[in-house]
Amino acid sequence: MSRIRDRTEDLKDAVRQTALSLGYNESKLAAVLASFIIHKPRQRSAFTKAALKTLESIEALEQFMLKHRKDYVDLHRTTEQERDSIEHEVCTFIKACQEQIDILKNSINNEEANSKGWLGVKADATNADTIAHKHGVVLILSERLHSVTSQFDQLRAIRFQDAINRAMPRRKLQRKANSNFVDTSKSSTSEPKEPDEFQPDRLRVQQQLLDDETRALQVELTSLLDAVQETETKMVEMSALNHLMSTHVLQQAQQIEVLYDQAVEATKNVELGNKELNQAIQRNSSSRTFLMLFLFVLTFSVLFLDWYS
Repeated sequence: MSRIRDRTEDLKDAVRQTALSLGYNESKLAAVLASFIIHKPRQRSAFTKAALKTLESIEALEQFMLKHRKDYVDLHRTTEQERDSIEHEVCTFIKACQEQIDILKNSINNEEANSKGWLGVKADATNADTIAHKHGVVLILSERLHSVTSQFDQLRAIRFQDAINRAMPRRKLQRKANSNFVDTSKSSTSEPKEPDEFQPDRLRVQQQLLDDETRALQVELTSLLDAVQETETKMVEMSALNHLMSTHVLQQAQQIEVLYDQAVEATKNVELGNKELNQAIQRNSSSRTFLMLFLFVLTFSVLFLDWYS
């Protein structure tokens, strides 16, 4: 048995000579050979770039919340205006991330609609796998955004609860001050005055007007405080409902993912069923041909035997 000869160097020399004859110089030839060894990174698609950008935005939102967590919750670190500014920035972040996720969903829906062939049948199985992968990416981004918004809802609930706790004792002090003022006014009007202490009617009318305005202002402030407290309570309830709604939306997203998997599996089962039906039709046609041939041969044989006899 003859030995195997290594012709690798001969192949390299032949390739080099052919490249030089085609006009390649040494530097260009070295660059081509290096490109075969070190592959260039693949270009990312527009969907991948948008998904990574959305993920970076969600991570930036999470870092912002961690940075300003104490400033938002602690009442002695910042003022109400600063906490409102933090809340406004977080809401803007969340809205922008949600808009980016919606854009990704719309792009997937458009791609899925364009990938369907005649009568809504999917033309390519590879494209279906890619669309399923993109749906998974969008679901992961939605879950990540939901976890961040849940943390912010908890911080907002803590802030509103502190505001309610601060408003309750203030309201009690206001009512106590109102009752003390009413008692003082009653005692002052019930005391008998000496004849030489009577003031002119004009001063008494002015004092009565001032007292009426003071009482009306106190009633207005009390009603305004009640309205503020009611608004704060409703805001806490709205925050809780928002958290509950986001939880239900996440559950629905998981159910939609399960339904999508079941739909993909059902499509595969339908395709397998169609293949089995085609095979059954072919077997039926072949058996029918064999039966007709057998009957023809049998008939011909009977006729031949009858003629022969």
